[in-house]
Amino acid sequence: MEGRADSSLYPLHRSKTLHLVRHAQGIHNVAGEKDHKAYSSPKFFDAHITPLGWSQVDNLREHVNECGLAKRIELVITSPLLRTMQTAVGVFGGESYLDGMDVHVHPLMIENVGNSNRSAISSLNCPPFIAVETCRERLGVNPCDKRRNTSEYKLLFPAIDFSLMENEEDILWDADKRESNEALATRGLKFINWLWTRPEKEIAIVTHSAFLECTLQMFGNDCHPSIKNEINKHFANCELRSMVLVDTNMLAMVDTSSSNYPGQKPHGLGLPSDVAHEELPKKEDQNYTCYCWIL
Repeated sequence: MEGRADSSLYPLHRSKTLHLVRHAQGIHNVAGEKDHKAYSSPKFFDAHITPLGWSQVDNLREHVNECGLAKRIELVITSPLLRTMQTAVGVFGGESYLDGMDVHVHPLMIENVGNSNRSAISSLNCPPFIAVETCRERLGVNPCDKRRNTSEYKLLFPAIDFSLMENEEDILWDADKRESNEALATRGLKFINWLWTRPEKEIAIVTHSAFLECTLQMFGNDCHPSIKNEINKHFANCELRSMVLVDTNMLAMVDTSSSNYPGQKPHGLGLPSDVAHEELPKKEDQNYTCYCWIL
């Protein structure tokens, strides 16, 4: 057989759908666009999103509901910084949290987090949320990329799972050293490999521009240049981009598909028509088995 296919084919159960989201506009973004040195200002420590950022969140929330994406997502992973968690719960969380709700329904975000003037957001009828340090923004130097103590976040975002946060204080951020592109890309690949340990197949990830840029630069080298460019292009604030992650190295925990079916039940001859006449035994040598199914 000559030639080869120009596209790739992989078993479905060896893939995950990732919905990548950059956080909405933060107060540091506004200042940084005017003067890049503003990113180093202490007043932007763990920057929260702006009123325009909340409008971006509302627009994306409307989109994921209208296209049906909100119902398909099984897990929301968020970087443990204020702007990403605000974006994550605003887009993928439940409706407004109301007094008198079931005591087992905790708010994903309490009222007025980050001087937002926003109502509390419920965890009712939405996927679970988990905070993961590996998908944080580039570490070091800029106070906007330093996180608060985990205990403080737990008060602000009661229904987010912080169990993977190993340290109360931010021991990863260094006031004197900025994380390199190479180190950030390595961290990004570690995060991608960790995703294969998760059972969920469709996951939303709310993170940061530098993390996305350095991580995605590691992918698409086997594609047409236009597809490589599509994978690697810069993320705008509150942009969502959906991609399929394929496991080609047996990293996934799942070994079997939930939808594959072995066929040939009950068993019988199943030779291709173009070779059946060559393979069938002579009539006198044939042995038949009769199956009787009672329905």
